[in-house]
Amino acid sequence: MSSAARVTEMNGKLFLLAATTIGAACGQPASDPPVQNVAPAPSIAAAGTMQPLGPGGRWTLAFSDEFDGTSLDSRKWVTCYWWNKHGCTNLANRELQWYQPGNVTVANGQLRLRAEPAEARGDDGTVYNYTSALVSTGRDVEDVAQPTKFAFKYGFAEMRARVPAGRGLLPAFWMLPTNHKSQPELDIMEVLGDEPNVLYTNIHYGELGSGDPLGIVRTPDLSADWHVFGVDWEPDRIVWYLDGKEVARYEGPANIPDRSMYLLIDLAVGGNWPGSPDGSTHWPADMLVAYVRVWKRTDQ
Repeated sequence: MSSAARVTEMNGKLFLLAATTIGAACGQPASDPPVQNVAPAPSIAAAGTMQPLGPGGRWTLAFSDEFDGTSLDSRKWVTCYWWNKHGCTNLANRELQWYQPGNVTVANGQLRLRAEPAEARGDDGTVYNYTSALVSTGRDVEDVAQPTKFAFKYGFAEMRARVPAGRGLLPAFWMLPTNHKSQPELDIMEVLGDEPNVLYTNIHYGELGSGDPLGIVRTPDLSADWHVFGVDWEPDRIVWYLDGKEVARYEGPANIPDRSMYLLIDLAVGGNWPGSPDGSTHWPADMLVAYVRVWKRTDQ
């Protein structure tokens, strides 16, 4: 471990980061840096026609990516956490992958995050036996004065995706604050690859800072087809949706994030929670995403 390494908690688990300063997970939250978004606004036509699946009310589209190009849109996404060192990982959680931009592709109207057995060397010389992929609308630099790609405070975030099955895989769609603190964290969806019939949802903030899931939802096999995962984040409640149906809810303003946050989508390999892959895990493993959209309410 280098002298710059620190340990913090994210996603309900420990992360070992290569960074000079890491915010504490407890105590008074730091002030938000000014939110400066780089991502272009959706077209007027799209903003007027697209509506979230599930919640009622009136909404305006604030962010979207339909992945209809031939490469990842760098105006909207980065491919690592903010401690990017030519890749990144979660060491303290014992994850086995090194996130690489080459494992992120866009084609045929889909974002593909690919995990596979492949040797990669981390910035400290550690050799990883798997590479995988992460995309984020945050930033991949430590300086919080730099703009995020896209962040927002309150609204509805939605992703249509197909997750992979297999022991040792952990696909997730989640949110973190723009000030690089470890909390609040909002988990829109997490699925263990060897339990593809269970959807996990969570908040890590205030009295809900532990890793215990708020929502454990029994579902059909989520790896067998495409599904729409969504969350309605309001000042007094958070409501999770699967395919337009409410599946979990939390009400209580004291434990609801009240600061700007950005989106992450990743496919982790191994770690304390999913365990290591074994002979039953099929490679390569792909998480496919058809779109990501964020709306803001216009009826309040």
